[in-house]
Amino acid sequence: MKKIILLMSIFMIMACKKEEKVNYKSFGAEITDVGFISKEAMSSKFQNLKAGDTLSIKFASKINSVCKKKGCWMILDLDEGKESMVRFKDYGFFMPLNADDREVIVSGKAYVTEMSVKELQHYAEDEGKSAEEIASITEPEFTYAFLADGVLMKD
Repeated sequence: MKKIILLMSIFMIMACKKEEKVNYKSFGAEITDVGFISKEAMSSKFQNLKAGDTLSIKFASKINSVCKKKGCWMILDLDEGKESMVRFKDYGFFMPLNADDREVIVSGKAYVTEMSVKELQHYAEDEGKSAEEIASITEPEFTYAFLADGVLMKD
């Protein structure tokens, strides 16, 4: 009987793996890593937004690029080659300039907007694009935008 109890105890210990705690650096308002959706789900939600709509939400994604001058914006990966341009509420916080390819959770408001050629060229310059690449931007662009009040970045 003692052997059975011992074996059952060992089995239960092995079955109860501890969840690994993920460490984050926090930027802006304090947020948690609970209740976020995937980048694929966010992409779907963006597709259903119309100009003027806003959606309060939290989602996880990978940073494709960050403003190389101040860290005052970032572009997050969505599903199937789509991206979201993220700015920070009240210009109140910035991301590290070397945060490309890091995993983040952002909390804030999603919306859609049309970016002018001038804006697109400005962001291309901030990103360090060549004069030739900047000059090739000649049409406004429909953009999935996000105003973040808080960001968690995986360590």
